[in-house]
Amino acid sequence: MMKLKLLAGAAAMALALPATAQAQDCDRACLIAMADTYAAALVAHDPSKAPLASNVVTVENIKKIGSGEGLWRTATKGPTEYQIHVADPVSQQVGLLAMMEVEGKPALVGIRLKREGGKIVEAEHMVAGNLSEGQLNNLRAPRPALMRPVSEEYADSRGRLIHIGKSYYDALDNNNGSLTPFSDDCERRENGFQTARNPMVRNTPGGNGQTDPAFAYLGGLGCEAQMDTNMWEYIDTIENRRVDIADTETGLVWGMSHFHHDMKEERYRLLGVPGTEYRVIRASTGAGFDMPAIHIYKVWGGQMHEIEAIGIVTPYMSPSGWEK
Repeated sequence: MMKLKLLAGAAAMALALPATAQAQDCDRACLIAMADTYAAALVAHDPSKAPLASNVVTVENIKKIGSGEGLWRTATKGPTEYQIHVADPVSQQVGLLAMMEVEGKPALVGIRLKREGGKIVEAEHMVAGNLSEGQLNNLRAPRPALMRPVSEEYADSRGRLIHIGKSYYDALDNNNGSLTPFSDDCERRENGFQTARNPMVRNTPGGNGQTDPAFAYLGGLGCEAQMDTNMWEYIDTIENRRVDIADTETGLVWGMSHFHHDMKEERYRLLGVPGTEYRVIRASTGAGFDMPAIHIYKVWGGQMHEIEAIGIVTPYMSPSGWEK
């Protein structure tokens, strides 16, 4: 009788845990394969080649799209050697940042997929084109440090990875580098531009404003030191923060967000920048603007070591694309 009770209890517990053990029906390798299959289906312009749910919701560059629209029509080649996968069996989500060809031209593409019941129920695309030669040079292959598996001694738990990823937005929003546990070697790249830990003296004609002495100095600082200069003061709010994909094998965390900048002020006070008290900055749009973005964080030993990002410029106070 006791054995029967124990068996019944075990069966009841198994039925009571669908959100954990039973939900993880696609492991890390399975999720990565799903992302690769999806990217190949995009290039083939054939949604039937991907395991899409009948009610899949697809958002590209913060706009809902239907079958045959967006990358389903414009993707022409790829991905190239530059591919970064972030797979999370717990959330049954995977992110892929890759170089592809869109309408025959190189573009940096971010793809997030969510899986339920063996099918893709959410697909999110971000496409950044018009890349310069300097950007493309940094997008030939991923930085080796990003892809390196984290040894057991330095590996962080999934919960800790998520927490550290989330903290980056607080550090930006509050101009306070201490809110994120940055490593001294933290390097950041955005759309292929290196935006932290650059050489202080460098020649980059036409490269991301680095001919300006103050901007060149700021770009030479590390991730934490930049935060403390107040250089990101022009960011009003960071909304639609979503950090729920963490790959415990590589220590990579996938974060999505939506930056708002009203650009009402033409200059912002800087702190601790030699010879410069203010940073003069104007939006390229001539008005306020938004920047939906994806950030991939490399975390090990409880610290953030690398950041790889993609962002696009959209009109000020644009919707996220996920409104119901």
